[in-house]
Amino acid sequence: MILKENELQKKERIRAFWQLLKNANPPKLILIAAILLSLIETAASLIVPLFTKSLVDQLAASTLELSVIILLVGAFLLQTVASGFSFYFMSYLGESVVASFRKKLWDQILYLPISFFDKHQSGETMSRVTQDTNTVKMLITQHLITFVTGLISIIGAVIILFIIDWKMTLIMIIAVPFSVLIIMPLGQKMYKVSRSTQDEMAGLSANLGRVLADIRLVKAYHAEKFEQKNGHRGIQHLFHYGLKEAKILAVISPLMTFIMMLVLVILIGYGGVRVASGLLSAGALVAIIIYMFQIIVPFSQMAAFFTSFQKALGATERIQSILSLERETTKKQLQVNNPAQDIIFNGLSFSYKKGEPILKNINLRIPYGKTTAFVGPSGSGKTTIFSLFERFYLPNEGEIKLGETSIHEFQLSSWRSQIGYVSQESPIMSGTINDNIRYGMDREVTEAEIKQAAELANAATFIEQLPDGYHTEVGERGMKLSGGQRQRIAIARALIRNPKILLLDEATSNLDSASELLVQQALELLMKGRTTLVIAHRLSTIIHADQIVVLENGEVTGTGSHRELLESHSLYRKLAEQQLRDEA
Repeated sequence: MILKENELQKKERIRAFWQLLKNANPPKLILIAAILLSLIETAASLIVPLFTKSLVDQLAASTLELSVIILLVGAFLLQTVASGFSFYFMSYLGESVVASFRKKLWDQILYLPISFFDKHQSGETMSRVTQDTNTVKMLITQHLITFVTGLISIIGAVIILFIIDWKMTLIMIIAVPFSVLIIMPLGQKMYKVSRSTQDEMAGLSANLGRVLADIRLVKAYHAEKFEQKNGHRGIQHLFHYGLKEAKILAVISPLMTFIMMLVLVILIGYGGVRVASGLLSAGALVAIIIYMFQIIVPFSQMAAFFTSFQKALGATERIQSILSLERETTKKQLQVNNPAQDIIFNGLSFSYKKGEPILKNINLRIPYGKTTAFVGPSGSGKTTIFSLFERFYLPNEGEIKLGETSIHEFQLSSWRSQIGYVSQESPIMSGTINDNIRYGMDREVTEAEIKQAAELANAATFIEQLPDGYHTEVGERGMKLSGGQRQRIAIARALIRNPKILLLDEATSNLDSASELLVQQALELLMKGRTTLVIAHRLSTIIHADQIVVLENGEVTGTGSHRELLESHSLYRKLAEQQLRDEA
């Protein structure tokens, strides 16, 4: 029963692999040209021993004909030229297929929901796009065509050998079953080892990506030794898997060589006896030995193909596992034509893990064009509300509505285009200041628009003082800029989109007083006439909000103005008194 299941799984893996290749839509003319050239190369290689036989026999009889030498040289040239073009075309084919895989994977990854990225490290995902696809490329460019031509070469050589001397041919064919018995079980082991190797490589890539992305944190906390141990552990695991793979190859390679040498010794010994007795010509013996190599060498290449094929099956499984995931919804839905409406939270509940609710039955109305602030202890669900609002996750129960329409009825791109988001540490991408201000815009943005957005965000002064102005490279994650400068660029990025709804995650909390004043002025300009939702960590920044919502343990325990909550809500009064006293 277990064997039957394993066989079915194997067939399913192979079917998935070929389906993935088919979906890559490889250039058919290139494929046909590569196969035809490979067949020409194989045919030429099969003719060479026959010409060699004639050459040896003529030399033995001292009756050498020039035509035999010309034909032999012509066959060699034809084989060489056909081989060169065939190799190039197969490399072109492999690169084309892998480029198609990588495009599909990249397109898929960009549209996967946030929940996928919560579970998978970025380095692991990168490994799928780079290393797993490269494994498939190696199979196509280095092994696929040699497998096909090798099969033809073996069949052709065996047929010709039977014509020359069937007894000696049988000696060679006996070696084939022994070789198959060695290769097949070892191929299964190679598949398991290569799959584990790919997983371990993805894990190592994920760890390297994490450390390099946060290298300043590593150095600031003297964590080099800790990360050194982590890296060494991953490298050591890869080393052990590499040794396992080497052990399998160490069995296959010497055994194949042993079988080949044994057959060669038997052929030369037995053939020598037949030549001495006059039953076989010297040229025929030379041809038989050459044909033997044309059987054994492709057979060895086929063994390498099966090894590479097992690796490619493992890689394909990983690729398919990503391609089969459900994307964020991109189907045609309603456009947001009237964002100037109240936002309603209706019975909203959500949990990241079953049985651990983060939000519980949130009922709330956020008036259009007004500012609503969310306050509460850490873990009360403030950031989760923003994530649901951005449609990063689906609520377990209830819904968020714009007017009378659920936000999930709107096309995702249309909904998100209405939102501008500025967080405590707004992400800045590598590239220029220009690139960051116009990031994500689906239309051409003029230099004048960029400068206007920067001026409104109180960013133009410091940008123009930089050596390259708006074309200044900001470094990875904007590390060449100060916190206040990054925040003002993030505000300029929000301004240029002209969003109707603003999400502000206490955008001034980590700034010095001078930067905070500039950012606060920019935010006040940005908030005018827009529905604004603010996560407040410092109550002094939201005392003038039109509505303040108090969250405790995922539940709304109070709403109202600053003055109303001071009078009616004990937790808010306690937070306000404590914070305002500390700031004083």
